[in-house]
Amino acid sequence: MPKFNDLDLKEWKQSDILTDSLWLIPERDNSGKHDGSYHGNFIPQIPRQLIQRYTKKHDTVFDPFLGSGTTAYEAENLDRCFIGIDIQNKLIKDIEKKIDPETKHCKLITGDSTQVSTFKLVDDTLTDYPKDKVQLAILHPPYANIIKFSQLKNDLSNASSLSNFLDRFTQVVQNTIDILEDKGYLAIVIGDMYTKGEWVPLGFYCMKATQKLGLKLKSIIIKNMAGNRAKRKQEGIWRYRALSSDYYIFKHEYILIFKK
Repeated sequence: MPKFNDLDLKEWKQSDILTDSLWLIPERDNSGKHDGSYHGNFIPQIPRQLIQRYTKKHDTVFDPFLGSGTTAYEAENLDRCFIGIDIQNKLIKDIEKKIDPETKHCKLITGDSTQVSTFKLVDDTLTDYPKDKVQLAILHPPYANIIKFSQLKNDLSNASSLSNFLDRFTQVVQNTIDILEDKGYLAIVIGDMYTKGEWVPLGFYCMKATQKLGLKLKSIIIKNMAGNRAKRKQEGIWRYRALSSDYYIFKHEYILIFKK
């Protein structure tokens, strides 16, 4: 069996690691440094599951869309090295305040993940890490331009079109592949879009773009959105709108697992 994690298979019956392709998680974990206040962040249980499943202690986890720091906090809790990038300097500064100053090998970078020059900083950082490549990358990009996360021109949430978003997203994936070790894992957490009366399978588009770069698709996990507080508050109105129209309500997102 490949040794890409620290799981004790002698205790496999007691393990809390999810192994099915359907993840029903009733609510987000807001313990510790997680608070869920940043719009668009994913629930901590996702990176926690992925980090435990696909890395060992002191391996390096990478996140090129760091946001409010969910992956960083989980890596810190699980004794993994970490490197994260976000285009918004304010978010990086906020995360730096919450990371324990005694935490070793945690690097936060303000930059544009579509740019090779940003990844040069990642390469420079890895020279001082236990391993010179990343073992797991977790990508939770904006869902194209549905929600604007900043006024920055190069923010992917300000993409001018779906094709522009996919082109730039693909560049982020390619940059990430370059720092990912052979047989390392890359996970994409993404949903779909509904625009101009049509369901747009954004998750599948991102999946195909990643496959074209040569990564092997290992799993497609469907995760429910029951833990999304904002969607719960509007559940009634969305149900009414669905009944009065011809579409179904988004209740899931994808976790796409790839291997280099």
